[in-house]
Amino acid sequence: MPTAIAVTSADLVLPPLDRGTPPAAVQPLDTLEQSLNGMHALIEQHGYVVVLYPAPAIGPAADKPDVRRLRTVRSVLESDRIALLGIDLPPLGLALLAQQLRQLSMCDFSPGVLASAARLLAHYIYAGALLGSVAGLDRVPVSMKSHAKSWMPGAQFAVLANPRPQLVRVGEEELPGPEFGTRLLVAAGQPPSDWVTASLAPAWRVQGVADVPLPAESTRWWGTGRLAEFAAGLFDVSVLYQLVSSVRREECHWCGLELIGDRCGFCAAPLPPPPELGQARAPAATRALPRGRT
Repeated sequence: MPTAIAVTSADLVLPPLDRGTPPAAVQPLDTLEQSLNGMHALIEQHGYVVVLYPAPAIGPAADKPDVRRLRTVRSVLESDRIALLGIDLPPLGLALLAQQLRQLSMCDFSPGVLASAARLLAHYIYAGALLGSVAGLDRVPVSMKSHAKSWMPGAQFAVLANPRPQLVRVGEEELPGPEFGTRLLVAAGQPPSDWVTASLAPAWRVQGVADVPLPAESTRWWGTGRLAEFAAGLFDVSVLYQLVSSVRREECHWCGLELIGDRCGFCAAPLPPPPELGQARAPAATRALPRGRT
């Protein structure tokens, strides 16, 4: 069975793009006992579990109760097969990332590569929102001028949180979009607006638009209920596969799993720094030894 992909609430589970995309699990569950039993079942069935959750705005100390529950579950089970990944994306962007990992879980990637691919794929997700007010927005820098304008009747702001934060007033500037083919997800709140589909989608030259429900966490994340959230990202599994497979793979020096990037997704151990110049010039016979032998 493929590596299980899990999220912290059911509204972060997007519909599969095809019949081959496995569903996402939801963790934690209502009680600690249910969470323990559910996670144990996922490990027994899939071998490894990758859990995505929204990274707190002010560091690990601000983790929500559900994240603390997940850490408790991993500790009680004493399992090194659970990756807990706090991702700094808005809720809809996180749901899109989970969908991408679900697609890739059917490929031949090892659990370690799949977990560490989350940070790579997040860089290619354009996540933002159309806001009726930025007075409560603390995730993206807001100037005093924008704060003042947000009190004007009918004011609307287009905000990009990832990959590079940016805020513009609708009708005055445009948000920079991706330079590659994407599919756009739109989750309309109150009041609804067609600006995302009528203006942003054509400007970004997206290859498809899908309406999805607004995640419950979105209102708190963006600081207002007057919003329409959007997220654009890669959707073709062959392109996603090529992106991940093009990155050099390493072996985690702590847990032994494969990884890409500079940090293991399961044990969080960083990749060791490159060897010093003197070590790099070790005798040829030593360099020829198989890894793990002396």
